[in-house]
Amino acid sequence: MHHRSRQVTQGSAGGAGPLWPAARGPCRAGAFCWLVIALGAAAGAEPPATAVRPEGGATDPGRAFAPEERTNIAVYEAVNRSVVNINTKSTVATGLLLIEVPSDGAGSGIVLDKRGHVLTNFHVVDGAKEIQVLLFDGSSHAAALVGADPETDVAVLRVDAPADLLQPVVFGTSNDLRVGQRVFAIGNPFGLERTLTTGIISSLNRSLPMRTRTDRTIKSIIQTDAAINPGNSGGPLLDSGAKLIGMNTAIASRTGQSAGVGFAIPVGTLARVVPQLISRGRVIRPDAGIAQVHQSDAGLVVASLTPSGPAERAGVRGFRVVRERRRQGPFVVETERVDRSGADLIVAVAGQAVRTADDFLSAVESKNPGEHVLLTVRREGHSLDIPLVLDASK
Repeated sequence: MHHRSRQVTQGSAGGAGPLWPAARGPCRAGAFCWLVIALGAAAGAEPPATAVRPEGGATDPGRAFAPEERTNIAVYEAVNRSVVNINTKSTVATGLLLIEVPSDGAGSGIVLDKRGHVLTNFHVVDGAKEIQVLLFDGSSHAAALVGADPETDVAVLRVDAPADLLQPVVFGTSNDLRVGQRVFAIGNPFGLERTLTTGIISSLNRSLPMRTRTDRTIKSIIQTDAAINPGNSGGPLLDSGAKLIGMNTAIASRTGQSAGVGFAIPVGTLARVVPQLISRGRVIRPDAGIAQVHQSDAGLVVASLTPSGPAERAGVRGFRVVRERRRQGPFVVETERVDRSGADLIVAVAGQAVRTADDFLSAVESKNPGEHVLLTVRREGHSLDIPLVLDASK
C-alpha cells in the first residue's frame, strides 16, 4: 500500500524528528516485512503434540489477573468493538507524464453513534475515491464522507451498517488530564485490527503544525508514549475508565514507525468540531473581520480589515492608503502611499495575550459567532479596549 498522507515538519512538539501521520504506508522497514513472514509461517505451522504446563501440574481454570491487567482488559473489552478499520482507494499522479495510478491507504476510525457516523482523521480519507469500513465482526461496508475540517485534521464518515453492529464510544473530557496518567490506544497498525497499546500521557498542550492552506497549528495536543504506528491514525486514545480523551493523529519519528512519541487531538476539540461536521458538513468559525496582521515584537499590527466586518464596525484601525497629487511641469501626477502610523497594535483578545496570528485566531475561535469579544490594542501610545461582535466565517 502507498502512504498517501503528507509528512509534517515538526514544530514546537519537540526535537525527535519529523512528524508522520499515523496512517498506514508501504512496507518500508525490513523488520516489519520479516514480522509478516514470521507471522504467516507461525499461522501455517503444525501445533505441538503436547501442551507444556507450568510447574505444579494442572492449569488454573480461574486465572488471577493483577489490578493493572484487569484495567487493561476492561478498557479493551469495553471499546474494541467501537474501533473500525478504514481502507481507502484513490489515484495519484506519478511519472514524467503525471499518469494517475491506483493507490490504497488505511487507517482507523471510531464509531460515534448508531446512525453510522464514524470519526477519523482527515488525512486518512483525503482524496479518497472509495472508502470501506471494516467492523469488529469482519463485515465490510461502503462509507461516504459527511464532513471534514482540514484545520483540525478531523473527518466524519457515515457507514450503512446494521445498528446492532455499531457500538458507539463514550466521550470523556480532556480539560482535566494530567501528565503521567495512564492511557490506552486502540487501532489497526499495519492492518493488524483492533490492537491495544498502553502508555502514559507524556506531556500536554503541545502544538502540532498542519500543512493546510493557512498553515495553522492544532493546539492543546496530547503527547503519549503509547505505541502508535502507521494505521493507528483515527483510532481512540482512552483513559482508565474506557472513555475517549483523544484521537491519535501523528507520531514524531525518523523512520515513520513508533519511537514512543505520539500525538492525539484532545476530545475537547473533537466535541466542538464533530457536531458541526455532522449537521453542516463543515466548521463555521467566528470571524473578527481582521483580514491581515503583521507580527512584531510588541504584538500584531493590523494591516487590513474586512469591509463592513466586525472590526471595522467597532472602529479598529488598520493601514491607511493616502492618495496624493502633485504637479510635474504641465502634468498632474497622482500617487498612493500606505500610512502605517495610525494602525492599531493588538496585544490581547478577551484578556489573553497574543503574539502571533495563530494565537489571535485560536483566541477568537474559542468563541462562537454572535458572541462579544474584547480586543485590547495599543493606539497612539495608549491602551484601548474595543468590544466587537463576532460574525460567522463565510
